[in-house]
Amino acid sequence: MKINEVEAAVGVTKKNIRFYEEEGLISPRREPGNGYRSYSEADVERLRRIKLLRKLDVPLAEIRQMLEGECTLAEGMSRQLERLNTRRTDLDEAVNFCTLLQKEPVSLNELDVEQTLARLTAKEEQGVSFVNIEQTDRKAERVRGALVGAGLFTAIMLLSIGIMAWAFCVDPQDVPPLPLLVVLFGIPAGCIIGTLKVLVDRLKEIGKGEEDAYRNY
Repeated sequence: MKINEVEAAVGVTKKNIRFYEEEGLISPRREPGNGYRSYSEADVERLRRIKLLRKLDVPLAEIRQMLEGECTLAEGMSRQLERLNTRRTDLDEAVNFCTLLQKEPVSLNELDVEQTLARLTAKEEQGVSFVNIEQTDRKAERVRGALVGAGLFTAIMLLSIGIMAWAFCVDPQDVPPLPLLVVLFGIPAGCIIGTLKVLVDRLKEIGKGEEDAYRNY
């Protein structure tokens, strides 16, 4: 089966199918000659199992263990139940705080925020997890880093080209033969093209990952 057929049969996006392949959860064979992926019925059934467990929010690492027989379904579900119960406790605490704030007879500007935050902190010290607003978007940072690095290198190469062009315009008598001129300008130009290609590949790599849409299968 082709990937489009698998997507339609299982209801898993092509991006996620490729992601699961990269994670080693499925291993479709390659057709001789063209190298296209060919998915077997076993691959389709395996994807259905992955889909089931992801809908229950089971981590990929544990899905791999269950698929490979390193742990049983019962063991995997026991660990997932423990995680879900912990999450439910955290959500119950958040609901309780929201309910208390809903009943406050004051506006947000009049609320004793310091005291309320102190109560939240006390709960966190008891093991309750609320949203961590200090977490940063690592993906955005990686994208920004890749753009800055590529931008700086490209600027340096463009500056080199500009300096050479200026020098040759100022003193035309020192202009080298055409073949050498092509090489002199071609090297930084090639570096720029290579940098841009690496940047595109890096951005694609950063963008890889499982779509949140798996929750909506």
